[in-house]
Amino acid sequence: MHFKSQCRTSYFITTTYRDDLKGRCTMIRFKTYQLFVCSLILVAVCFMYPQMSFAHAPKDVQLSYDSTSQTLSVTITHKTPSPNSHYIKNVEIKKNGNVVSAKKYENQPDQATFTYSYNVPAKAGETFEVKVNCSLFGSKTVNLTVGK
Repeated sequence: MHFKSQCRTSYFITTTYRDDLKGRCTMIRFKTYQLFVCSLILVAVCFMYPQMSFAHAPKDVQLSYDSTSQTLSVTITHKTPSPNSHYIKNVEIKKNGNVVSAKKYENQPDQATFTYSYNVPAKAGETFEVKVNCSLFGSKTVNLTVGK
């Protein structure tokens, strides 16, 4: 009799353990399924909006001012394989905090580095703030004090 009760107990423990493993396996399958679905959604978004994968702010913006010609030169480094669809969209120039120029562009003259020139009168000690925006994502702002 003692042997029979041991077998029943053993059977009960084995069955419970097996059911517990089924639950764990089901949970693992569910988490794997969730991970797969999330990965699939991420890949789908990248394919639907590929330009966002390659979008970036301008890498570098250099300013120089020629006092004799009253010209502000803005040299921009913004690498792109397709300057007609991914380009510097606009350049905003502020002098002493006031907007003096806001140019919009439809493309980029070069795939990497290029310079735009603007006639802006300024005196020594005045400051320029130039903000450059990418057509897809990002911007960069730099400052220059004339005569320094």
